Parts: sequence; structure tokens; C-alpha cells
Amino acid sequence: GDMATLITDECINCGVCEPECPNTAIDDGSSEGIDYFYIDPALCTECVGFHGEEACQEVCPVDCCIPNEDIVETEEELLARANKLHPDDTFPELDALTNETSLFRNPARKNANL
Repeated sequence: GDMATLITDECINCGVCEPECPNTAIDDGSSEGIDYFYIDPALCTECVGFHGEEACQEVCPVDCCIPNEDIVETEEELLARANKLHPDDTFPELDALTNETSLFRNPARKNANL
């Protein structure tokens, strides 16, 4: 579904996801007092506007970056957030998103069957 991504407690703290996030939404958890990585949902756009799947999940060796079922957002909301977080960047219009810029249009992505 359409929702912010979260990192489960299966996270092995390898850190490969952190530099991949286009929104710097991933934190090592220390500020939250946890010992695994954490995604700030206010900064997560599920990579809409950037990639055809969540960049964190794409590189995650244990596939623990999964949709957060408590936070359901539309493609439109996520694209609006990308625009707001990156005022100097130009993103495709909603109708112009493709399987390379939105997970909503990419049935081949890693998380498609979750």
C-alpha cells in the first residue's frame, strides 16, 4: 500500500541504507534511544519523485525496510512532500511519474508483494 517506510527490528545496523536516502530521513536510532536504524516519517517520501522503489529497501541485505501500515499516504501527498523538502529541485508532475520515479507505478519493485 501507500505508506511511509519503516525499518523493523530485524535491522542489523549495517548502515548501507542511510546514504541512499534522498531525503536524509534515516537516522541511526541513537536520538530515539534505539540500537537500529530509524526512518523519520515526516521526511520519508517512499522515494516518490526519485526512484521506482524505496532506496533503503533496494540496498537492505535483510529486507527490513517495509511499508508502515500505520501511515498511509497517497502518491500525490508523497510527491508534494518531495517538492516541499527539496524546493530547489524539479520533480515530475503527478501524471508524469513513471516506474523509474514512483513505486506506485513499479510492479517489479522489491516490496511489491509485501
